[in-house]
Amino acid sequence: MPASVTLITLGVADVEASRKFYEALGFRASRASVAGEVAFFQAGGVALALWSRAKLAADAHVADSGRGFAGIAIARNVASKAEVDAVLATAAATGGRIAKPAIDTSWGGYSGYFTDPDLHLWEIAWNPHFTLLADGSLRLP
Repeated sequence: MPASVTLITLGVADVEASRKFYEALGFRASRASVAGEVAFFQAGGVALALWSRAKLAADAHVADSGRGFAGIAIARNVASKAEVDAVLATAAATGGRIAKPAIDTSWGGYSGYFTDPDLHLWEIAWNPHFTLLADGSLRLP
């Protein structure tokens, strides 16, 4: 079986508040979601889940050592520079914080970063070298 990523789970302080934040960004909760317990979203060929941070740590048998940069960023590629700006503006207007405003990049694209209400870092990027498919998934060259 080839290596793949099928599900990304974000540990959050408040599942319902985080669900509303992600819905404001355009994600739609799946019927598999359980109100107040877990929220699932189809995100192209990957699923995104929101679950209690404490329950996620307990389930993995790791300590919940706090908040802040965890050495990972989740990226969403979009179809244009204008869409990068729009997603960042929506994130800021609905409880996120802009970590880095969008700028032209050294690799020929355009990107910026925001953190969600639980400080998960997201990059929003337009990359002219990548192909976006109709379902939002990415095809690498």
